[in-house]
Amino acid sequence: MSGGPELHPGRRRYQLPTSYLLWLVGILASLLGNSFFYFALGWQASAHGGAIAGLVLTAITLPRVLLLLIGGAVGDRVSARRVLIIGDAAMLVFSVALAAAAYHLGAPPWLLLTAGVAVGVADAFYLPASGSMPRRLVNADQLPRALALRQAGGQLVAVGGGPLGGVLVGLAGLAGAALVNAVTFAAVLMLLIAIRPRYAGPPPPPAGAGIVRDALDSLRVGFRDPLLRPGLTMTGAAAAFLLPVLSLLVPLLARAQDWGVAAAGLILGAQSVGMVVVTLAVARRGPLGRPGLLSAWGLLAASVGVLGLALSPTVPVAIGAGVVMGFGSGLFAAHLGPLILGTTPETHLSRTQALLTLVQSLASLVMLNVLGAVVEYRGAVVAMAICAVATSGVGLLALRSAPLRTTRVGLKTSSVAG
Repeated sequence: MSGGPELHPGRRRYQLPTSYLLWLVGILASLLGNSFFYFALGWQASAHGGAIAGLVLTAITLPRVLLLLIGGAVGDRVSARRVLIIGDAAMLVFSVALAAAAYHLGAPPWLLLTAGVAVGVADAFYLPASGSMPRRLVNADQLPRALALRQAGGQLVAVGGGPLGGVLVGLAGLAGAALVNAVTFAAVLMLLIAIRPRYAGPPPPPAGAGIVRDALDSLRVGFRDPLLRPGLTMTGAAAAFLLPVLSLLVPLLARAQDWGVAAAGLILGAQSVGMVVVTLAVARRGPLGRPGLLSAWGLLAASVGVLGLALSPTVPVAIGAGVVMGFGSGLFAAHLGPLILGTTPETHLSRTQALLTLVQSLASLVMLNVLGAVVEYRGAVVAMAICAVATSGVGLLALRSAPLRTTRVGLKTSSVAG
């Protein structure tokens, strides 16, 4: 009977705090509301033609990219929680106003562009602060499980968000999507007011440096740290050569092979299943080994899945390759996320998350256009083969990185910021 008391401290050690679980519920609700809203923006913009649709997407992406580093610096200066509260309150008011305007005016191009700019600016400040919150709410041992649970929840939201968004927009249009988004912002706002960060201390007062200098300092920290530097490189590679496979190349491959839209949906669903299985395993058990090493092997496994997609003769084979790609992507994301967030200095949590998002956004933006051109001249199979080779190459290079190979938990405090 003596074993009982010894088990409880271990359970408490690995049990995620209630504050984190409440925050996670709010974030997933917000992600679902955002998925409805983004679908509504894209759908309404497409009614005005391809040029307007492209402008609306640019209106979201451009301010986000331009202001991300500034947003990260603000989060580290005034606290991530405060930035999130202000951002949620502002977007709550804007969403209600947008719902009222759309109800009375419909969805003219100027209103869609205004909404896109507002979302892009808000994301530039919100995403870095939100990305740093797990480090502020859980201890180092719990970080891999916490991030894996968030990734798994995000995947499930992504799977259900599109179909549900289509139903919502069909019934209530842009006004309904904006109103639902406002409800999710209100829920997250109440949760943020209720919870308090537990582990990361407040940022030091600025020593006379300007906000732009603070923002640029994230580049120094990110690219000088022996673990953050290869981690950011791997993140950029995944954004450049894995994300376009899902958003661009799978639909094009399905069209080229005459598989149909249902097959494309099944392949994307198979990828999500593979990713969710891995992330849920990490959420339940914790990290499966050395995070840097497993991140590199994850890229290699994902590259095998991408090559399998390129060479698939039938839909069932392509679905199996999608599962492999999802497994590798999940292994990569579930271990690299804690590695990067865990090695970030406390003074640069939001700024490093801003740099991470910037690297992903720029890499994806560039390669979507490059791979689109490759498809035009060489076809989707060649574009997928390029992605597979590039991803495997980065994975092999990562295996040669001593810090990535040898770090067991990736949660030491970096000294670069000193």
